[in-house]
Amino acid sequence: MKLLRALKWAAAVALLLFSGTCVYFSGVVLAARQYTAETVLPAVRTARFPLAVSDLTPRQLHILLAVQDPGFYRHSGVDLCTPGAGLTTITQSLVKKLYFENFEPGLSKLRQTLIAAYALDPMMTKDEQLTAFLNMMYLGNGATGFAEASAIYFGKPFAWLSEDEYISLVAMIIAPAVFDLKKHPERNAERSARIRRLADGEYTPKGLMDLYYGSVDEDARKDLPPVSYFPGYYQ
Repeated sequence: MKLLRALKWAAAVALLLFSGTCVYFSGVVLAARQYTAETVLPAVRTARFPLAVSDLTPRQLHILLAVQDPGFYRHSGVDLCTPGAGLTTITQSLVKKLYFENFEPGLSKLRQTLIAAYALDPMMTKDEQLTAFLNMMYLGNGATGFAEASAIYFGKPFAWLSEDEYISLVAMIIAPAVFDLKKHPERNAERSARIRRLADGEYTPKGLMDLYYGSVDEDARKDLPPVSYFPGYYQ
């Protein structure tokens, strides 16, 4: 009898916790959808961004998506299947930028994932997401977006970038401080070469977390984003 009562009590507690969790995350999604409709969409759709998706050549778009979000036009905000996708899609990157003041691993990641899948992606078109990403991502040295980064790093408009210059900017997205074009040109050059191999079809990611297309030197590893690199993964 005591065992039966204990099991019933444990089941009741588990049900209560599950119900509370569902209520909490439902509230997160509902609040995010309201915030998206009232704040995010008006801001993005009226913003005078310096770059549009149409400013990228097909080759530039291919390179960006191959590195940053290979399943972008197929997924619904979250992608845990495509090799090389990692744990953060372009949609999730925007969620982190637009919906969080302080983002920390754990609960914030769960909220980010739910908002991406059930608020931002269904309410904002893919091209709107990509336009915002091109113009809002931090690329080091005070550069926000590719247009500003082009001016800061190369002193020229985005449209004048060579492919090598463009790839060197893409190389910084995952960790601007680690692959800083000015402070760590060798690291940037090595990652850029790997990205070119990926874009040319000479390298195929080995799994979801194959984000660096090869091993990273020990000195650089300590500053990589958490859970983005696993020693031995590339062996």
